[in-house]
Formats: sequence, structure tokens, C-alpha cells
Amino acid sequence: MILMTLALALATGAGPGESRKRSRESDQDDLLTLERVARYPPPGGRIPGTFRFSHDARYLYYLAGEGSGLVRSLMREDIASGARQVVARPPQEGPETGLTPEEVLRRERRRIQEKGITLYGLAAKADAAVFDWRGDVFLARPGQDALRLTETASSEIDPQLSPDGTRLAFARDGELYVMDLATRAETRLTAGARDGVSHGIAEFIAQEEMDRASGFWWSPDGTRIAYTEVDETGIPVYPIVHQGKPAWEVESERYPFAGGPNARIRLGIVGARGGETIWVRLEEPGSDFYLPRVRWDEDGTLLVQIESRDQKSLRLLRADAVTGSATVLLEDRSDTWIDLHDDLRPLRDGRFLWSSEAAGFRHLELRAHDGALVRSLTSGDWAVDQLEGVDEKEGSVYFTAAKDGPLQRQLYRVRLEGGPVERVTPEPGWHTVTGSRDGTFWVDVHDTAAAPPRVLLKDQAGRTIRVIDSNTDPEPKALGLLPPEFVTLRAADGSTLHGAVYRPPAMHSGRKYPAIVRVYGGPTAQTVKDSWELTQDLRAQYLARRGYVVFRLDNRGTPRRGKAFESALDHRLGSVEVEDQIAGARYLAGRPDVDGARLGIYGWSYGGYMAARCLLKAPDLFKVAVAGAPVVDWDGYDTHYTERYMGTPRENSAGYRESSLLPIASQLRGKLLIVHGMVDENVHFRHTARFLDALNSAQKRYDLLIFPDERHLPRGEEDRRYLEARIVEYFDRALK
Repeated sequence: MILMTLALALATGAGPGESRKRSRESDQDDLLTLERVARYPPPGGRIPGTFRFSHDARYLYYLAGEGSGLVRSLMREDIASGARQVVARPPQEGPETGLTPEEVLRRERRRIQEKGITLYGLAAKADAAVFDWRGDVFLARPGQDALRLTETASSEIDPQLSPDGTRLAFARDGELYVMDLATRAETRLTAGARDGVSHGIAEFIAQEEMDRASGFWWSPDGTRIAYTEVDETGIPVYPIVHQGKPAWEVESERYPFAGGPNARIRLGIVGARGGETIWVRLEEPGSDFYLPRVRWDEDGTLLVQIESRDQKSLRLLRADAVTGSATVLLEDRSDTWIDLHDDLRPLRDGRFLWSSEAAGFRHLELRAHDGALVRSLTSGDWAVDQLEGVDEKEGSVYFTAAKDGPLQRQLYRVRLEGGPVERVTPEPGWHTVTGSRDGTFWVDVHDTAAAPPRVLLKDQAGRTIRVIDSNTDPEPKALGLLPPEFVTLRAADGSTLHGAVYRPPAMHSGRKYPAIVRVYGGPTAQTVKDSWELTQDLRAQYLARRGYVVFRLDNRGTPRRGKAFESALDHRLGSVEVEDQIAGARYLAGRPDVDGARLGIYGWSYGGYMAARCLLKAPDLFKVAVAGAPVVDWDGYDTHYTERYMGTPRENSAGYRESSLLPIASQLRGKLLIVHGMVDENVHFRHTARFLDALNSAQKRYDLLIFPDERHLPRGEEDRRYLEARIVEYFDRALK
């Protein structure tokens, strides 16, 4: 997935450009320094996360720093009394050195920036948890010290407790193991792993593009484990050379480029104590497909989702765990692409919940055990975000949605037997919720553009039981952070586009200010919403303090607006998104407080692609661009993401050619700064290298900032500080 944001701030202290005379626009300038822009977490962002209720809804587990610390520990809170305790602390606190290569890459896939314990697994029916640390696994039980379960030269990957908490499953060296926690005896369940072939580990595409982090699944009774066999031997090895350290090394990855071979996947079922694997019959031998979701039903059958290579078909299968035979329950089809979801929820009576975009917007459905449609539960010109939980006793289905407008995310409920949709969360803004298994309790992380997130414990009616974290961080007030102004525009097809404007805090009447567009623009990411995420954008706030008007816009192709809005870019990336961003920039240039002759743009990842493309497509409008980690030609990105929107290079050669930056490099007229990490395993540095070659051939001048030891997103604070200084200096020189 092309990354949505350039960290949450990125920054720098005294560096190039810091000595330039600053535009003092408010009293908070001394506090909002480039050093602060670089530091993580952003103001108001130090709250608990990764919430999970215990199986009996008596306790709430989460990760949080202790006191004012940033290192996260595993906490448990009693629902009835509110009493809190530390369940486990990181075995080693302080600087996070010594992460295993597997940990580094899994954190990249999940965009994890926190320190300390960052992931944990909770037993489905027991009060026990596990987490991995430096490649080994630790068991956490309330009132006991964390117990180290493994100490091996190889990393244990994706540790998961059995439902009753008595056994542990994990992958090591490409094989799947189970450990009996009472005896520490290990049983290897699989065999045959080798270079390019593994068992029980989610492949790159599953982790990066399909939001599937696991490659195995315990059955509800703990007697079986379903697992994937991943064969990537048909995918060429792509070398990434680490050249920034005294000793160079080569990191080899099997990266599936658009139009090229994918991993071959098999799904097996094996006894948790060992035995012969039963292979599920998913597709005809040799078929090219994706395996995006697997989960067990309570009746012991396996529910499997199969997506076609062209992503226009998603089938739900029910597999017999004893024979491996599978029956198709339903199939969703699309003329453009199918968006994956996590809305499959089996019910105790054998029926299940599902969601579909067949009506043009994602809506919830109740299905019979055999897949037949019982009834649609929601409808209308608004999109369900996600099924959040079910209270089967009361017959209520809970979900988040954009029903009250695309800038809002609210929690709603509807009866299983159908009826009107009721809003559960009364407060306007953005709600990120986690429910107990029975739907009686909810954690609601609520924020708005005007207020940082608070963590609330609520009941099923939306009433606040207590505040888990009131977020008393004084920094937002000390920095004087102000929310942006929300605006709306019209796209060429009449669609409403939402934007946000950050203005200098002390604007002078009659003065026109230079302006900068902050762009992402790609599918899957919404950047304009009533959320603190916008206000804590310290780069935008810092630039506004320096006398810039900063603007962001969600163009056609972005989510939560319905299928027609999102699929406007089908088979032509870099078209309607650029048209809308250029229209937004012209709106910006026409504002009475903006000098339309001094306009810049910046973005990262898909936003880097967009920043460069806007500069090349509208040289009369944009004078300068900063393009971070840009995709320059879609034939160099991965299969699942690229082919979803573009098809394959063979099928859509004209679309690939039109969407590429390389043929239009000769159109460069403004100033362009390209930024890239050389060990980026997501958008390879090769993209920038190809762009430089095209610019050189066209005799075009550009500027380049390379981070030899950074991946897709700069993580080192010194690198982030230097990056922010260079960006500010670059805009100052071009626009002031």
C-alpha cells in the first residue's frame, strides 16, 4: 500500500535555512520548532492503543506508556472498578536497538512507530497474552512477571495462543510450531520450507496490500490450525543494497512487480498436535488468485475468501476441515475492482454477516448458512466503514459509517431483523471504536479537528461509563495549534470535493501570501476529515507560521464516497486525481489572501508521485515541488495494488504509459526536490533512479536528497530533522 503520510511530522533543528530570517507570525514560534516537528509522537497523540476486551468482557487490555514515558507496556483495566495494572513491560527499556530483520520488516508493513511492546496477542478464552521481543516470545499473565518462552538464534514470528491459553503457535525458519506451555515441548507441524517456500507466514502482498498479517489460524476448539503454504520461487529476487554503513550488505526480497508472477498459495489444515495436512481445494491447479481472508466458523468449518488476480471477483467458500472439500457460498463481482473488507462475522445460529458494494456504496447484509441473502441491513447513498460488533442477545449490529457526511465517522446500530439505523455516538467528529465480544462495552477514541483524542469507555447505548484517558497533554495549547478551515469545491464532473486550509495566524489585510499544497491523492486514504489528525500536522502548522497558506484536498478516487467516486481513476492513475488537485490549486490561487504566482506542492509516496506529476502537468501554476519516495512508473510497483487500479501492463499499455512520469520529464519547468531512502523496500529507490535518468536525458535541472539508510519512511530523528530543514529551505528559496 502506498503510504498515506510522511510520518506524523518529520523535522529538523538548526540546519540549512534555519539561519534565514523567520516570519514571526505568532508568539508560539519559539515552541513550534523544526526539532518539535520531527519528534514523535505529535502533540495530543500520546494515548493508549491496541484495545482488546477479555473473553468475558471483565477486563480491557491495551498498550500505553507509563506516566509521561513513550515506551509502551501492556496494561489491563478492570471494567467494573476501573482498577489498572501493568501486565508486562518490555524486557529491555531504552533505545530500540537490535531489532531482528523480521521485526523491522513487519513493523514497516504495519507502519509501527511506537517503542516498547508494539504488538500482542490475547487468548480467545483465557486471561493470558503473548508478545514478541527481539525475535523471542514472552508470556504475560496478570500478577506475574513476563515469562520468556523462547530463546533461539532464529526469530519466532506471529506468536498466537490457543483459545484456552495452554499452547502457543508460531512460525520459525519458515515452519509452523506449537509449544505446550506447561512443558515447553515443541511440535513442528510442517516440513519442506526452503528459500522461497514457507509455512504459516503471510506473504509480502498479504501484509502490505491485503491487511492480512497472519499466515495461520487456530480453530475455535484448539484442535486444528489452518495455515498457508507460500511458494515465491517464481518471483525474481530483487536486491536492496545497504550502502550507508561501514559494512555493506545485500537484502534480497522477492517482490512481485505488476504483470509479473505472484506467490502461489495453498491452504492446509493440520492437527494442533501434529499429523497429516489436509489441503483445502480452493481453485483449479495452476490458477492465479489471492487469499485475502481466512477465519473459522463456530461449527468447525473454515470460511475462506478467494480473490481473482484481476480483483473483479471475490468468492466466499466454506471448507470441510476433515476432507478439505469446499463449497462456494457467494460471489461478489465488479466491473472495476473489489475492495476487501473485514465484515464477515459468523453468528451462533449459523447465519453470518457480510458487506457488499453492489449497490454503489458498501452496505451490510445478513446471509444464511448456505450464503443465501436473508436481508440487507443498511442502504442509502452513504458508505459503511466497517462492521464493529454484534450483540446477538439483543439482536443489534454495530458499525461505523459516513452516514452523517464524509468528514464524520460515527458508530451506528441496526437490528438483525432489519429496521431503522440508529446513531450511537452523539458527539460530532471522528470515532474509532473497539467492542467487547457481546457488544455490551465499547472503547471509543474520539477526536475532532478542534480537540485531541480522548479514550472513553461506553455502554451499548453510547453512554460514557468513564474516561479511560482524558488526554491532558498541555502541548497543543502551548503550541497554539489551530484547526484548519474546511472548504468545498466542485470537480469537473460536479462531484463535491472537500479541502482544508491552514492560514498564517496573524494575517495582514490586503497582503497576499505564498501557498503550498500538501497532497496525497491516492486510493484508500482520506486526508480531509473532522479529526485531530489534521491539526497535529506540524509541518503544515509550521509552514503556516512562516507565512504560507497550506492546503489539502481529497480528490476523486479517495475512499468513503461511494464506488462511482472512488473508481473514477479506473485504469488511469494520475488522471482525475491530478485534474482535481490542479482545480484545487487554482481555487487556492484565486483566494484574496493568496499570491497565485507563488504556489508550491509536496507529498510522499503516492503523494510524491502526485506532487511531481502536478508540477509537470501544470507548470504555469506550480513553481516548486518536493516529491518524497515517488512511484514514477507503475510497472515498478507491486501486483495487487497496481493491477487493482490499472490492470496489467500488457492489458493496459496505454494507461501505464500515460500514467508514467518518465515520458513527461521533459516538461519540467519549475524547481523539483526529489527525496528517497535507498533501502526503501516498498517503493524502491529504482523509481527515483529511473526518474533521474529521464530528467538527465531531457537536460533538466533538479535537486536530490538521499537517505542511504532509510526505508520508505524516515525513522531516524536526525534524518527527519534534516529533511524538514531542507524542505522549508527549498520552499523559502523558491517562493519568498
